[in-house]
Amino acid sequence: MNSYEIALIPGDGIGSEVVDAALPVVETAAENAGFEVETTRFGWGTEYYLERGEMMPDDGLDRLEGFDSIFLGAVGHPEVPDHVTLHGLLLPIRKGFDQYVCKRPNVLFEGIESPLRGYAPGDIDFVVYRENTEGEYASVGGREHRGFDHETAIQSAVFTRRGTERIVRAAFAAAADREGHVTSITKSNAQAHSMVFWDDVVAEVSEEFPAVEVERLLVDAAAMDLIRRPHEFDVVVASNLFGDILTDIGAQITGSVGLAPSGNVHPGDEYPSMFEPVHGSAPDIVGDGVANPLATVLSWSMLFADLGEGSAAEALWTAVVDQLADDAAPRTPDIGGSAGTDAVAADLRSRL
Repeated sequence: MNSYEIALIPGDGIGSEVVDAALPVVETAAENAGFEVETTRFGWGTEYYLERGEMMPDDGLDRLEGFDSIFLGAVGHPEVPDHVTLHGLLLPIRKGFDQYVCKRPNVLFEGIESPLRGYAPGDIDFVVYRENTEGEYASVGGREHRGFDHETAIQSAVFTRRGTERIVRAAFAAAADREGHVTSITKSNAQAHSMVFWDDVVAEVSEEFPAVEVERLLVDAAAMDLIRRPHEFDVVVASNLFGDILTDIGAQITGSVGLAPSGNVHPGDEYPSMFEPVHGSAPDIVGDGVANPLATVLSWSMLFADLGEGSAAEALWTAVVDQLADDAAPRTPDIGGSAGTDAVAADLRSRL
């Protein structure tokens, strides 16, 4: 029987709650598909930071590198600035393991009502391919003359040909397998160097995929159009910052951030990929037992698909789809129910 070694970083707040609730569901899906999941837990995150002054130890990447994949719950704490959280754990993992594809599906499931009028299940179904290792989140810049009137902060975005080509090519390949439509998001009217360069790369790569239709939108227009005409999007490709922002819109128009999965993918065998729900640590509901575990289960589905375990991936995704379509099934408060995390997870497991 195949066995996969998965590093678990439950993180903070509801992160550990949804990870713990989902794990029996995940293990059952794996067992049914004829393989095992062996997990090793790492207690890194903001609680670790408050105790030790770092989000993870210096050898954190070395300790993670040998795993088949990584699963992250959520990180964040009211007493720790968000930039410490991001630059101390998430970005080092994404960059250190060259997880250059951030893949985020956005689906309006049956049984879920979009806040947008007139949309039925399946009407909204697009995936965002976000560049994940450079762009606006490159750690290039600094601050000078702190405390003086002329204090200066400089933050530089970095766009390489290699980095831009590979995320754009990944998006076109995905579109060729879906509906054949790519929307490229830039702000090239204002950012005449980096974003015009991005546009040039999109034009070059599009020649390799003549059957894929290309649409180009400025990010402000894209934010508007995701509200106005989300049904027309298929594959969206965007830089680190723009992809980050637009996927939060995608999560909301498809019902709840509690339903939004995410993958930080290294397409290859050199490094592990990392999967996580889009939602944060939600300190306001920690301990209440009402966190939605569905985004976590869907993220595990993406993890299994990335490992080549399509049967288990489909089983998890289908269990979520069937549960949401069942009016009698338990639901957490974020999607209109009153059930707790464990009840939702137990019901999912029974559907496997």
